Amino acid sequence: MARHNCHNFGARVAGLLGALVVGAAPASAGKCEELLKLEIPGVTITTASSVAPGAFTPGDSAATLQVPAFCRVIAVVKPTSDSVIGFEVWIPPAEQWNRRFEGVGNGAYNGAIHYAEMAEALKRGFATAGTDTGHRGADLTFAEGHPEKIIDWAYRSIHVMTDSAKLIIRNYAGAFPSHSYFGGCSTGGAQALSEVQRYPADYDGVIAGDPGNSRVHLNVGYLWAFTATHDASGNAILPTSKLPLINRAAVAACDEIDGLKDGIISDPQACHFDPGQLLCKGAEDDHCLTPAQIVAVKKVYAGPMNPRTGEQIIAGYSIGSESPEGDQWAHGWDRFITSLKEPMRLEFWKYWVFNDPGWDWRTFDYDRDVAYADEKLKAVNATETDLSAFRDRGGKVLMYSGWADPIGPPMDAVNYYERVKVAMGGRQQTESFFRLFMVPGMAHCVYGPGPNIFGGFGTIGTPTISTDAQHDILIALTEWVEKGSAPEKIIAGHITGGELDRTRPICPYPKVARWIGEGNSDDAKNFTCVDQDQRRKQSKSMAKH
Repeated sequence: MARHNCHNFGARVAGLLGALVVGAAPASAGKCEELLKLEIPGVTITTASSVAPGAFTPGDSAATLQVPAFCRVIAVVKPTSDSVIGFEVWIPPAEQWNRRFEGVGNGAYNGAIHYAEMAEALKRGFATAGTDTGHRGADLTFAEGHPEKIIDWAYRSIHVMTDSAKLIIRNYAGAFPSHSYFGGCSTGGAQALSEVQRYPADYDGVIAGDPGNSRVHLNVGYLWAFTATHDASGNAILPTSKLPLINRAAVAACDEIDGLKDGIISDPQACHFDPGQLLCKGAEDDHCLTPAQIVAVKKVYAGPMNPRTGEQIIAGYSIGSESPEGDQWAHGWDRFITSLKEPMRLEFWKYWVFNDPGWDWRTFDYDRDVAYADEKLKAVNATETDLSAFRDRGGKVLMYSGWADPIGPPMDAVNYYERVKVAMGGRQQTESFFRLFMVPGMAHCVYGPGPNIFGGFGTIGTPTISTDAQHDILIALTEWVEKGSAPEKIIAGHITGGELDRTRPICPYPKVARWIGEGNSDDAKNFTCVDQDQRRKQSKSMAKH
């Protein structure tokens, strides 16, 4: 896999890493401000300051956080002549450091460091780092005419941040991290997989949430979903007001597949909901669908196909993702499809693919243009399936995705995992280092009607159930890497009004949680993890609750 100009930067830093291992003791001895004198090839340290415990606001637009004492380093790294990658490293005092490092991922295309996740890492005793990926702001115009900045955003920024952070930590704390971890959701999940594929020596374990790692095809899916639900003028064929109707009907049809009526579709793959049952018998209203609306819904479920080959480009959205109960990101198709006036991520095609601000989405060709984008923007995908280099170092991957995700099709995560299983020699060989957890009723990274609090990225600030390997995915990862204890389940919680009202085990795919038929169905202890086929056979004989 190509390394671009990052190879030269990495070679210089690797040499410095080696020199420091055998060199003199660091000048820091805990003195944060002295890090301003540290020289790293291609890196400029602009700030090195001690931060007192308590309330801390890291930037003009950042929220105030509660933090322990730490050393804050702000720096810029320039691996190419067109790169300006900002990053920060936060290091606890030596006596509070657990000798671990956590790299923190990003969201969407935003050029912003996720400070809340860094603060959480500090509280857990980790040294931590985050990056702006080489730009500031949320729009995609930064990459127009700047192909190196696309590479910076896609993967290079995380790698150079990681190399530089480890050097800075060594110079402040007197030792390199004994174990390094990376975590993120959405774009952060894709970054995690990219690290595994491109730089297998960077991290010992990664958490990849709702990754959207087939980024070109993800954006094809946004075009497809929009054109399926809008006419050529951008007017909605499927109005937002119809989404609750569709979701209620879908849940009614598929909720009890698992033998339990709880408002959650636990196994969308076994669900065969037909929106045609909602056909209007008379005049149209919000209690029925027109023939055109039924076609639109079916297209969103189906996902885009290549018209010439019939090949699936990316999976469609799962049944149950239409308008799940919840908050913020759980708004379903409303926020990301039906209420839009133009396709989501239109700038991706205008400025990254075609370099044409006037490009018309109506002209998109699902054969020719997909092939062109795939070839031009290989850097933005993280879809390699041979992960043997990472596995052979003892690396571990925990990937998760919400079954009700309205942004990244959940089956895309499943399909990637299945391809990895083939490449790595089968289920047993893959599960020895890589496990996927599909979360029923969870939207994008968090929220939704299903239990979704398990220490995942995006849940910072929400109450936690317990900080142990059974309930916290980061602790589960460290236990797997450092002690060889693989997670057989992760117990997730659901919060309503600030109170925990439901727990449920999240099982490693292809297993799913099955209620044992007795006991409180809101308590995880009354569930067991079984393979999907076994669950589907047994659910027919289970009592309804």
